[in-house]
Amino acid sequence: MKNEINNNKMTVINGSHFSNLEGFYGEISQLFMKDEDWKVGTLDGFDDVLYGFRGEIIWKNSQKSREDLGFDSTKEFYENKIQIGKPFNVELIQQKLDELIDGKGQTLFEILIEIIRSHQNINLTLA
Repeated sequence: MKNEINNNKMTVINGSHFSNLEGFYGEISQLFMKDEDWKVGTLDGFDDVLYGFRGEIIWKNSQKSREDLGFDSTKEFYENKIQIGKPFNVELIQQKLDELIDGKGQTLFEILIEIIRSHQNINLTLA
């Protein structure tokens, strides 16, 4: 019986390589999309990339990322989408912004963690 771990990959996201969501997308594109013609640029795109991955993701310097992708950057993320308007659902985004301000909403870091953990073939370790 072959050891299944041989089929699994290990990838390290290094929080010291980026300090905002765009930088995170760049890090992800470099790690997962080296030979592709497109780059990750949205939360949905990040989710899509993970469907082909099986194994372990180690997020080094995750505490730095938790701070970098925390309240302030999440608030700015939502405010920018509201300012742009269509094609974004401004009402939904305003609701998410209000929840964030009320202390009930998720930060970008928490959203990214939730996306990773939604994939059953991925084991996430925060380091």
